Amino acid sequence: MHPLGAMERGSHEQKSRRRVLDALQRGMTMRTIVHASVLDDPRKAARIRQLHTSGDLHRVVDEPIQQMLIFDRAVAFVRMAPFVYAPGTLVIRQQSLLTALIDLFERTWAKAREFDEPTHRLSIREREVLALIAEGRSNSAVARALSITEAAVGKHVASVFAKLKLPETPDDNRRVLAVLAYLRGTAR
Repeated sequence: MHPLGAMERGSHEQKSRRRVLDALQRGMTMRTIVHASVLDDPRKAARIRQLHTSGDLHRVVDEPIQQMLIFDRAVAFVRMAPFVYAPGTLVIRQQSLLTALIDLFERTWAKAREFDEPTHRLSIREREVLALIAEGRSNSAVARALSITEAAVGKHVASVFAKLKLPETPDDNRRVLAVLAYLRGTAR
């Protein structure tokens, strides 16, 4: 799992990428979870795309994650400090701890979205409005909760519908479709 902005730099990055690509060609399987912010950097996104097309399966999460590497369910490496380029790594071989880390990875993997699944950028206020709608609140309740006018909520909702490309149709409830996109993590 790669947290916010975590990836190598420079020639070390190129050597690391080459080693991973070679291992994938030899038949190694990998699953990698990355934080969505990593995809905001075109260079990092290109690297992930290359690895993904070579067989390293990727999924994306929006919540913070701790970087860890698990090899063959036999050993795990966990960064000692939760920030990028911090020195020190814990090497874990104890089976009960490995089992807990593997379970954490599997639960995170199951909740994460596919790497190539499209995402739609919403403003902070639009995300706040959508989160309250996901709680089942009406526009007037959203307005009260955010101390804004009901007309402002209506504008934010219309903007969310436009960004998510949810046209008004007699067969679909756009509020429900927007909430589903929010819950799947494709509206962020």
